[in-house]
Amino acid sequence: MKLKVYSKDGSSFTEQEFENIPQFEGDKGVFALKETVVAIQANRRLGSASTLDYGEVSGSNRKPFKQKGGGRARQGTMKSPIHRGGAVVFGPHPRDWSKKINRKVKVLALSRALFDKCGEGDFVVIEDFESADGKTKGVASLVSKIRPKGKVLLVSDNFDEKFFLAGRNIARVDFCETAYVSPIDFLEYDGMIVSRKGLDTILTRVSARA
Repeated sequence: MKLKVYSKDGSSFTEQEFENIPQFEGDKGVFALKETVVAIQANRRLGSASTLDYGEVSGSNRKPFKQKGGGRARQGTMKSPIHRGGAVVFGPHPRDWSKKINRKVKVLALSRALFDKCGEGDFVVIEDFESADGKTKGVASLVSKIRPKGKVLLVSDNFDEKFFLAGRNIARVDFCETAYVSPIDFLEYDGMIVSRKGLDTILTRVSARA
């Protein structure tokens, strides 16, 4: 599959063939991608929502008023769910939302996500990420030359410190080390710019599918 390979300043590019990019036919790998994305989103949930049931609400168990003669509905305690500050019926409690995905399924999902992104033309390569002056303006200009609009994820094995500090203030740009790239990143960002070394690392990860 051919990909655009940009120069370090983003001013020019050439199209190069990368044979190690996985190929798919039809919907193969789509279900694995969907299951992996659902698992990642579930694992992000804190599961810390909590409410008090009847036995956990603090307060007196004394009847607020006598059972009969007042013309009001009978009440057993102010901890009842119908009172302000009372218990919550069937409310949420802390729970673990995490899901487990097998390693082979994760690799298949990553391969499919990479294939789709490359096929859409939203995955490009750059020789390396460098910033001579460490200015945000220079990094913004570089990204705009390659991807003028949309959210962009920059991927590399490790980033030059000047480049990272200069680019972290750009609202539509995020950074990610190659080892932590997941299938959901390919879906959440409109475009991805990966260094040549970073691409080699990603291809090594997806080659584990074999």
